[in-house]
Amino acid sequence: MLYAIFATDVANSLDKRLAARPAHLDRLQSLQDQGRLVLAGPTPAIDSPDPGAAGFSGSLVVAEFADLQAAQQWADADPYVAAGVYDTVEIRPFKQVFPG
Repeated sequence: MLYAIFATDVANSLDKRLAARPAHLDRLQSLQDQGRLVLAGPTPAIDSPDPGAAGFSGSLVVAEFADLQAAQQWADADPYVAAGVYDTVEIRPFKQVFPG
């Protein structure tokens, strides 16, 4: 089943994000290589595709996991969690309708 992982950053997270980004992207690449990743990316802190020093306010990942517990375990092990980037992480089951 698909799950949407919504993460909200702590204030002034940009330096922490940049430091942990390579390990974070490696994990996402692994999901993609397994054919389980639907989409992933950050949410800019301002209305711009390149927010510069404003940084990001959070992240969204939609991927396939065996169940909610597996999605939670994956999210808990994210390098951004270990680096203190995220303030909160919420996971919800997700049903993709489009594109079909």
